Amino acid sequence: MAKGAAARLQAVRALMAQRGYHALLVPRADEFLGEYIPARNERLHWLTGFTGSAGMAVVLAESAAMFVDGRYTVQVRREVAAELFSYHHLIDEPALDWLCAQLPAGTTVACDPRLHHYQWFEQAAQQLTDAGITLETDADNLIDACWTDRPAAELNRALLHDTAFSGESAQSKRQRIAQDVARRGCDAALIFALDSVSWLLNVRGTDMPQLPVLSAAALLLANGDVQLFCDPQVLPEGFAAHVGAGVSVHAAHCLGECVSALSGKKVLVDPLTANAWTHQTLLAVGVTIVAGTDPVILPKACKNAVELRGAANAHRRDAVAVVRFLAWLDGEVAAGRLHNEAVLAEHLLQLRARGEFFHASSFDTISAAGANAALCHYNHRNVTTPAVLPMNSVYLCDSGAQYYDGTTDITRTVAIGDPDAEVCRLFTLVLKGHIALARARFPAGTTGRQLDALARQFLWRAGFDYDHGTGHGVGSFLSVHEGPQRIAKAAADVALQPGMIVSNEPGYYRDGAFGMRCENLVVVRECEQVGAESPMLEFHTLSTVPFDVRLLEAALLGRAELDWLNTYHARVWEEVSPLLATEDRQWLRQATRPLPVAG
Repeated sequence: MAKGAAARLQAVRALMAQRGYHALLVPRADEFLGEYIPARNERLHWLTGFTGSAGMAVVLAESAAMFVDGRYTVQVRREVAAELFSYHHLIDEPALDWLCAQLPAGTTVACDPRLHHYQWFEQAAQQLTDAGITLETDADNLIDACWTDRPAAELNRALLHDTAFSGESAQSKRQRIAQDVARRGCDAALIFALDSVSWLLNVRGTDMPQLPVLSAAALLLANGDVQLFCDPQVLPEGFAAHVGAGVSVHAAHCLGECVSALSGKKVLVDPLTANAWTHQTLLAVGVTIVAGTDPVILPKACKNAVELRGAANAHRRDAVAVVRFLAWLDGEVAAGRLHNEAVLAEHLLQLRARGEFFHASSFDTISAAGANAALCHYNHRNVTTPAVLPMNSVYLCDSGAQYYDGTTDITRTVAIGDPDAEVCRLFTLVLKGHIALARARFPAGTTGRQLDALARQFLWRAGFDYDHGTGHGVGSFLSVHEGPQRIAKAAADVALQPGMIVSNEPGYYRDGAFGMRCENLVVVRECEQVGAESPMLEFHTLSTVPFDVRLLEAALLGRAELDWLNTYHARVWEEVSPLLATEDRQWLRQATRPLPVAG
């Protein structure tokens, strides 16, 4: 690994020297700035070997550094050669802070403006300028120039998402969102996030199976018309009738040419979703940019009645597959057949694939045995030999699926044999946090940041924590990680609103030993509360799969927590058992048996 990475670094440094650059920024991103990117755009992986979903490398003439967040602090040491890259936490020690400490005034840093959102680019340029360093834009990407065996682009046919699943036609959505654009005093809005474009036009893509979005940008005019920028070859027959009158299709490179007609007019652009290159292109043709939130993002997040009904149905089918998997797993362990992580993940996938409206996984399954469960985003596909289940430990399975009527994401931590008392104590603390969040009631206007501590409180009391968010938004046959809603310590300032789907997933991870997470998806809904002085909200749990009570230290659960768990398991039994064969139903009956409640 190190030898290949060294050769790639050498090639990049040679081109940097040729162009007069003293440093190069290499984020894990492509021009659409999404979490999922096609293989041909995995530039950070090509350079470093890192397979995580977020990170940045900084290459200097004599050194290089790798920056990741808390999800990947263990993983990065496994995948990135320490003799080539130093390791840094991108929150505690931001890349630009480190870079300014390394370079003297008068030097030049290069970046591809297509791979950074505009707000970051503007802040980076200012910070570097303050240090006497110049930020140069290089759209002729240096990595691409050195990547001689870069995969070819794929052109796969898009899908038309029926209103039976979306609950609203594309024409209705366009008119509704266009009215918001006009209210903001703008003549048009640039819709750049892939899931926003796909939701707006009721289309889905197949370039990235786990993220069913169309690779496209769109310009939504204040009258509801749309200019769509993508490869016309991917659009299926019937597209024009599906999206309705007023939608024109243009090649992706025609953005600047098409928006030149808006010279002098106001275009709404989200600086957190549009890349810096696109922002610069609009300015170059005389457009007046109004910085503001993507007008699609909030309506998309607040699911309508049809989408919520689809989510419930998708989760019920998904639960059947997961329950069948867990029942099978228990039987295999009891018989002494301890499979490896890859076999387990594949078996679960095959069970899901039998479900109605199944499209694909919603992300790579985190099938983590024993110590691998301590890696929050472990992927058995990135190791030479997937681990075999160890006895007297835990197995963490974080998985999900894309169905035409909904997106699922669920994590269950399973006892393999008899884990020790410390594992059970920590699992119970994690589940207590999950229950506390699931039971929360809160006034309208509450943000995820305000609720995050509910899930961490029991771990905190014992001196523990986890270095990831507690909850992320989830789309409707769209991204499994959807904004703007989330539950986290920071960057979670959007109020939770009815119809938003979000995960509830506290966890705990002990490096080299074990890891655990308890995750369900929940939907925000209004609740009735006698005497309430303001509108109140609560979470309704969508996922219906039992938690492994063999891992519980029941004495740590209070009566209200036991009541919640028993009520939840009773609901799981009621909704899922009629859909199972006899043997699986027997397993579920045992897994959902009520726990005794003292007093």
